[in-house]
Amino acid sequence: MTQDIHPLLLCGGSGTRLWPLSRKSYPKQFTKLMGEESLFQASARRLSGAGFAAPSVITGSDYRFVVTEQLAAIETGAAATLIEPEGRNTAPAILAGALELKARAPSALMLVAPSDHVIPDAAAFREAVQAAIPAAEAAQLVTFGIRPDRAETGYGWLALSQRPDAEFKPVAQPLKSFVEKPNAATAQDMLEGGMHLWNAGIFLFSTDAILAAFETHQPEMLTLVKDAVDDAEQDLGFLRLAPEPWADCADISIDYAVMEKADNLTVVPYAGAWSDLGGWDAVWRESGPDHQGVVTSGPATAIDCEDSLLRAEDGQQAVVGIGLSDVIAVAMPDAVLVAHKDRAQDVKLAVASLKSQGAAQAETLPRDYRPWGWYESLIVGGRFQVKRIHVHPGAALSLQSHHHRSEHWIVVEGTAKVTVDDEIRLISENQSVYIPLGTLHRMENPGKVPMVLIEVQTGTYLGEDDIIRYEDVYARGQGAKG
Repeated sequence: MTQDIHPLLLCGGSGTRLWPLSRKSYPKQFTKLMGEESLFQASARRLSGAGFAAPSVITGSDYRFVVTEQLAAIETGAAATLIEPEGRNTAPAILAGALELKARAPSALMLVAPSDHVIPDAAAFREAVQAAIPAAEAAQLVTFGIRPDRAETGYGWLALSQRPDAEFKPVAQPLKSFVEKPNAATAQDMLEGGMHLWNAGIFLFSTDAILAAFETHQPEMLTLVKDAVDDAEQDLGFLRLAPEPWADCADISIDYAVMEKADNLTVVPYAGAWSDLGGWDAVWRESGPDHQGVVTSGPATAIDCEDSLLRAEDGQQAVVGIGLSDVIAVAMPDAVLVAHKDRAQDVKLAVASLKSQGAAQAETLPRDYRPWGWYESLIVGGRFQVKRIHVHPGAALSLQSHHHRSEHWIVVEGTAKVTVDDEIRLISENQSVYIPLGTLHRMENPGKVPMVLIEVQTGTYLGEDDIIRYEDVYARGQGAKG
């Protein structure tokens, strides 16, 4: 009987090339770019069902509760959620996942996958994974190669040792070599030659095989990451890797660290659609442009446009394009991107420029996500701020007080359980409560539906770090937001 495959979802990237929708505070894997589920949720669902164990996830501390919430929304849960102290690229992340998995499932097969890719035909991809199992069980390091449909210069490529059959069946074969991101001419030659595939960055191997590869090619990293896992701390349902050894790890991809040096490499061709959504041009392409090459999303209208993408991310915005050609226009409540489609990869330059100016829009969305729900600022003045706060059913903010501001809460949906010093009461829709400066307070949602309130803050300082926290079910420290 074939053993279960244990997915490891890599979930730490910030996705700056899809700004302004994807930002450091809420990167692209958690957004609904291509449907009603986030890319992360679609990835978890794709690698589930018969033959798959519950996934492991490795992510950053800021995203740990988003991971839990989004998995719960698709009625699944992680076997383990590892928290990186800082991003160190894919090699240390995969190694940590392999060490954690080996401790609870020796010699298991691990399928490593980024959590922000689009693979529409989940069944066909699972068929390719099944085809890779015999090679992985034979101690091969298996990668998956995508059949190319254009001379793409933004991907690495894989050189095959033999030409795929006419039907492009997922048949494992020895991998000849990795190819760096090519120039346009080289990419065209590889496309026409039929002996190269795109490198998807998806791998299948046993924990024994990948740990042996690290021992051979990256022994220092193996020691450091092992120390980070051995000294990790449990924090609620998360495993926080030890920061000291982790900081000494090289910032390097799994390809450079191990794969390009190994001699036990196998590739499985995959003929189905795939995209890493590495830019707005990819989103345009994968969204199915109409007969004039136009894609619209939200309340967006295109008049006499061609080969363009128009997105309005707020239901109360109206984006209208007239006579546009090869243009990307993405409107958020606090930022708008307009770019030529050929310059999609340069969006990261805009993020860097905004960051150098100290603009909050560079990294932070108007909606700030918290383990209990989210809030967004509606109006900000010199000495006041108005927020909308959404609290999930059963969730609670920390018991806290503020040095510099008072607050007035008005419930507009659901019921709030409110603590003000020693008094606890229920506040229903259209009722309000005043929180004087310095008062101990907490809001909770005791109901089965979301609770929404409007918060009016007044004071000399309205920063999110003006919090003295006394109790917190999410184990956050003093000064942490929310």
